[in-house]
Amino acid sequence: MSSRLIIALDFPSAEQALVFVKTLNPQECKLKVGFELFVAAGPDFVRVLVARGFDVFLDLKFHDIPNTVAGACKSAARLGVWMLNVHASGGPAMLQAAGQAITELDLAKPPLLIAVTVLTSMDQAQLQATGVPVQEPWQQVEHLAKLAKAQGLDGVVCSAQEALALKKSLGQDFILVTPGIRPAGSKADDQTRIMTPRAARQAGIDYVVVGRPITQAPDPLAVIAAINQDLR
Repeated sequence: MSSRLIIALDFPSAEQALVFVKTLNPQECKLKVGFELFVAAGPDFVRVLVARGFDVFLDLKFHDIPNTVAGACKSAARLGVWMLNVHASGGPAMLQAAGQAITELDLAKPPLLIAVTVLTSMDQAQLQATGVPVQEPWQQVEHLAKLAKAQGLDGVVCSAQEALALKKSLGQDFILVTPGIRPAGSKADDQTRIMTPRAARQAGIDYVVVGRPITQAPDPLAVIAAINQDLR
C-alpha cells in the first residue's frame, strides 16, 4: 500500500524545493504543492514532480464562480496531479461544475477532487468572526462535508478531530485528508486543531499532511520513517 503521508512543500522557490525532493522516495510519501510554491514555480514544477513518480496534491483551494473554477480544475487535472481541491463554501453549483469539468476530460486516471471545509488554523472565535452562526467548528465542517458528498466529490480536508464523526455519517469510502498533523513533541506553529499521526490514523483519517515538522527537521528521512510507521 502506498504511503498515507503527504509532505507539504512549503518552500519559496522551485530550486529549494527540488533540493529537498531529491532526497525523497515516491513510495514513502506524496507531495503537496500550495500557493507559495505554485506562484513562484508555476505548473512546470508540478509536471517535474509528476514525472519523477510522485503523487501530487495540488492545494490551490479554488473558490470562484462555477465557470472559472471548472476551467481551473481542467487545467490542474491536465498536469497529471493525483488530487486537487476546491472550497466547499463555494456552494453546490461550483462543486458540481468542478466535478463535471474533470469528468469531461475523460482522463485514464482522473485526479481525486476534495473540498476544504474549515481551515485547521481556525478556532471557534475566528469562525464566528466571519459570520458563520455555529457554536463549534465541527458543526460547519460536518455541514460542508455533507454538501461536498452530495455533489459527488471524493472527500474533504478536515481536522482529525472531526474524523470519527465524518466517517460514521459519510461512510468509509469518503476520503478524509488532514493538515494540522504534528508528531508528538512538535510545535503547533499556526495550527490550532491538531493531532498526532498515530491518533489521526486511529480516528480514520485516510491521508495526513505534514510540512514543517519534516521539512525543517535535522533528519527529515527519520521523521518520515517514524510517521509512516505510526500510520501503518
